[in-house]
Amino acid sequence: MKNEPHEMDDAKLVTVAERDLESAALILVSVLKDVGIRAIATGGFTAGFRAEAPGVVKVQTFEVDAERARQVISEIRELPDDIVTTD
Repeated sequence: MKNEPHEMDDAKLVTVAERDLESAALILVSVLKDVGIRAIATGGFTAGFRAEAPGVVKVQTFEVDAERARQVISEIRELPDDIVTTD
């Protein structure tokens, strides 16, 4: 992320990820926020509906942050099932 403030008049949001569930998209937004990238999730109202064309939730960032956001997202790995324990 650049330390310069975004020029809001020239700012453009781009989609860096899509998820079927709003909760999954919000996790990505949180992870991006933790590394200093401003992000939003859009489309949550339609993602849960069962329709001919089900919706998705888009994770969007400023265009200037998109490459770094995609890199961070690509580094996220799911934990194997055997690591999660229930006591």
